[in-house]
Amino acid sequence: MRIEDAQKLAWENKLVKGFNTSDTALEFGLLTAEVGEAFTAWRKGEAGLGEELADVFLYLAGLSEMNGVDLASEVARKIEKNSGRTYEPNDHGALVRTSDA
Repeated sequence: MRIEDAQKLAWENKLVKGFNTSDTALEFGLLTAEVGEAFTAWRKGEAGLGEELADVFLYLAGLSEMNGVDLASEVARKIEKNSGRTYEPNDHGALVRTSDA
């Protein structure tokens, strides 16, 4: 499935079911909760990790639609931008960006 199709379907589901479609702050909170559920599933080695990650994606897709963001275009743009960046470890071993080009 294409990202743009998933974004539209996630939005349609929100409309049909009467879920939040206007409170951006609430949607960010719900997205954060879903990320927490995915982390817990991963940490505990639960079988539901994939479903939790799908929930994260669907909340993100709905949040994008709510705010007029074409998620597919933004993901493609960001992947292209990231491909040109370079990183090197700092004194603590953490990777830090050394270039944007």
